[in-house]
Order: sequence, then structure tokens, then C-alpha cells
Amino acid sequence: MRFRAPSTAAAMALIAALASVPALADPPAGPPAVDPAMTRTGTISIETVGPRHERFAIASAAMRRVITVDVLHGSGSGPRPLLYLLDGVDGEPVSGWLTKGRAAEFFADKPVDVVLTSGGTGSMYSDWMWRDATLGVNRWETFLTAELPPIIESYLKTDGRRAIAGVSMGAQAAMMLAQRNPGRYRAVAGMSGCYSTADDLGRAVTTITVASRGGNVENLWGPPGSPEWSAHDSLLGAPQLRGTSIYLAAATGLPTDADLVAVSRASDLGEALKTAGGGLALEAGARSCTERFAARLAELNIPATVDYAPTGMHTWPDFEAQLPRAWRVLAPALGLPDPH
Repeated sequence: MRFRAPSTAAAMALIAALASVPALADPPAGPPAVDPAMTRTGTISIETVGPRHERFAIASAAMRRVITVDVLHGSGSGPRPLLYLLDGVDGEPVSGWLTKGRAAEFFADKPVDVVLTSGGTGSMYSDWMWRDATLGVNRWETFLTAELPPIIESYLKTDGRRAIAGVSMGAQAAMMLAQRNPGRYRAVAGMSGCYSTADDLGRAVTTITVASRGGNVENLWGPPGSPEWSAHDSLLGAPQLRGTSIYLAAATGLPTDADLVAVSRASDLGEALKTAGGGLALEAGARSCTERFAARLAELNIPATVDYAPTGMHTWPDFEAQLPRAWRVLAPALGLPDPH
């Protein structure tokens, strides 16, 4: 099976569906404040949040601001491998994986340290070419691959084995970081994400992701079609993933029983139904994107574990359900006992 871009009709249908999705949160009131004097990267403070849970305030010289990073210490004695777990488009002050995805509960008995960043709203977790009037200065690839690891991995005394995973925007970013930094991560998991940026569909999804939080996508990698858009395309960069354990997951957009119960219990049923409609369209889009990326990997004879759930929307209850399945691929790659 040879890799092909989506047909124009299919791409336009998906773009229309995504464009109709209501914003999941109000755009930021203004860009994160920049401190021109912040020219050195380092730890400002460490707060104990709970048993085996710490919150770091880290000065980023690349972004000239303080980034909040949560760390979940694994079970057992160290040294342990490390999992970087990326949030979705909202980039809230505390990762949605902790506030909505129950990551702390899931990893409580796992012998792995987990690092979760906050505040990457609409950023694609990438290095932007220019400062954005709404989303500010974003140099997330530099932060995640050059600034943060020496600090966190030294503090945790990790064993040097790393994996990266993410959901939605974070899924696309996890795959981008893995293919752009070959060999850095032993495994990568993308849950409900899109993975192209250079074709019409990829440009549309990326543009909508950034614009949904008030950003100007031309500040990201330049005008669509510029070389950096191709450089961040994981379908084009897929050969760089050879040797990396890969997990992909997406559902259909059809609600699960848990989704329906959550809607029925909402205080504002009309708003909940509107959000559910958005979750349906987003997950249907993620399914199409995942199928295309899986086909590309198969064309290159690059192994991947792919889970297609028959039901599930673009919501945190469904993301939470994907995490144990992703762990069955991540754990062996990190040298941990197979959780099957």
C-alpha cells in the first residue's frame, strides 16, 4: 500500500467538520509575560503536592518565562526510566492529565517517573519562528529536549531510558519530537492525534489548532507551505522513527456509555451537547489522521501498535481509557515488566 495524501473531497469534509467545532476554552487574555532578564535556565522552586508528587517552577531562558512542571515519582527504588506526558491544546496551569485524565492514579504503582508540563496553550509544543500577540514566545522543542531534561533527569537520577506520549495536540507534538530527535526516546505514543503538517489536511488541522486559542499560525513555522511545515510533518519524517516503539490510538467519535452519562449529568445540558458534538467531529478527524499515519508506517515496514476503538469521543474520559493500552507498549520499551 503506497502512501497517498487524502482526496480533496475527504480533506475538505474533514476540514469543514473541524472548523465547525466550538472552541473548548476562551483564548488567553494576553500572552504570557516575558522577562528579558531571564537568560539562564534553572529550577526556581520545588513544591510537594502529595506523596511522590512534586511541582517544579523552572526558568526557561528560551521562552524567558517560568514553566510549571509536575513530576510523579514512580514506585520502588531508583533509578527509574522516564515518561514525558504532553497535554492537549488547552495548556492549563496544571496538566489535564492530572486534573482530568487520572494520570497520578494510574501511575501510582508503576516503576516509572512521569513528567508533565503545563501552559503550552495552542503551541504545538514546537519552537515558533516569531512571538505571537496572543500566545507569546514559544520555544517548546528547545525546552523539552534541551532545557528540561538535564534538570529533571539529574534530579530524579533516572536510568537514561525515555519515552514520550501525548493526547490530541500533544499526540502530534510527541510524534514530531520523536521523529525530529531520533534516538532520544525509546517509545512514543500518540492518542487521538493528527500527524501531518505539509499537506492540505495537516495544514488545516494545525491552523485550526493554533487559531482556536487565538494564535496566528504564520508565527509558528512561517506561512503554510514554508520549509518548516515539511520539517515538522511526521508522515514525511516517519523513516526517522525506525527502531522506536510506536503506539497509536483513535476512536470513531461515537459516544461511549460513560460519555452519555457525563452529558446527562452536566449542569448545562445544552452546552454539554454542543461540546459533545465538537468531541465527535474532533475524534472522527483524529481517526482519519491516525489511519493515514498507520498506513505510512506500514508502507515503510515500521512496526506500530494501533488501537481503533469502536466508540469514544475527543474527551478526557476516553483519553483516560487509552492510557493503559498505551502503557502496554511503552513499558516494555522502557525495560519494564510487560503489563499484559
